[in-house]
Amino acid sequence: MANKSILNKKSMDFLAKYLNNAAPTGYEWTGQKLWMDYLKPYVDEFITDTYGTAVGVINPKAKYKVVIEGHADEISWYVNFIADNGLIYVIRNGGSDHQIAPSKIVNIHTKKGIIKGVFGWPAIHTRNKAKEEAPKPDNITIDVGAKDKAEVEKMGIHVGCVITYPDEFHILNGDKFVCRALDNRMGGFMIAEVARLLKENKKTLPFGLYITNSVQEEIGLRGAEMITHTIKPNVAIVTDVTHDTTTPMIERKKEGHLEIGLGPVVAYAPAVQQKLRDLITDTAEARKIPFQRSALSRATGTDTDAFAYSNGGVASALISLPLRYMHTTVEMVHKTDVENVIKLIYETLLNIKEGETFSYFK
Repeated sequence: MANKSILNKKSMDFLAKYLNNAAPTGYEWTGQKLWMDYLKPYVDEFITDTYGTAVGVINPKAKYKVVIEGHADEISWYVNFIADNGLIYVIRNGGSDHQIAPSKIVNIHTKKGIIKGVFGWPAIHTRNKAKEEAPKPDNITIDVGAKDKAEVEKMGIHVGCVITYPDEFHILNGDKFVCRALDNRMGGFMIAEVARLLKENKKTLPFGLYITNSVQEEIGLRGAEMITHTIKPNVAIVTDVTHDTTTPMIERKKEGHLEIGLGPVVAYAPAVQQKLRDLITDTAEARKIPFQRSALSRATGTDTDAFAYSNGGVASALISLPLRYMHTTVEMVHKTDVENVIKLIYETLLNIKEGETFSYFK
């Protein structure tokens, strides 16, 4: 598999559909249904929970359980206050970037359907150049073209309505995937592709495999926190995104040197079980899969932490997809990195032995 492209037309059609669908934190179910429909031919059964995490299971009767995981939610906004003049003030749902908001078109999700709006911003001619004010959460507003608060409410908009960006998937220069919500809809896509390859290549695993698409990662790893206690896994391999640090205004002495196109990023952190991580890097070297390394501090900031510290301790590792412009509407990843994350998880699974404890004390 090392030099063979693995993303086919069906994969790419699903990816575009999956990315273009809105699935903000707390409202992931439409995306989860798309994901489950795609995954269905490749798994034996599904587990879902009350908050919307979805898990496709292969070999559900096996006692030894391995999780491969991504998260399904995307950052968004909530309607927080409707002014008398009809302008809408917002609060974050996850780590939405207030600085990119001005001039963006938005979708406000209501029971009557989607209402379009725009994040307005004062014209450059009217601003005081000596005291230029930056966009902040308390000064950005959405205009839906209404004359007053009553007209806004008549549209079905109320406090608590969730707001997303409509930016859709496209490809730059033949091999750069660009869209909002690559963080971390790409994770759900990549673990689904691992399941597809296992099925198509007729691979039989000696353990239960739990392909897990968690919700609510963006507000504190909450979906993973819940589902790990349902699954009670022995091993968890988590995939998320990480920063390409070669773009302007990023300090590589602080953030490390990571770059799209150079391969998956293997994390070094307290939550990462070292023997499991060594299995991943040894697999990459044996299968000639390029990879990068990243040293993290107290926490990974990903669902890895939720799995690792659950159920008395679960051997966990993190394989990240390098990404440019995180938490914007033009997040960018490299196609070859996507393929190599898929290959690395797939090949690692084939090297995990049933009952492996990854113990340091054997």
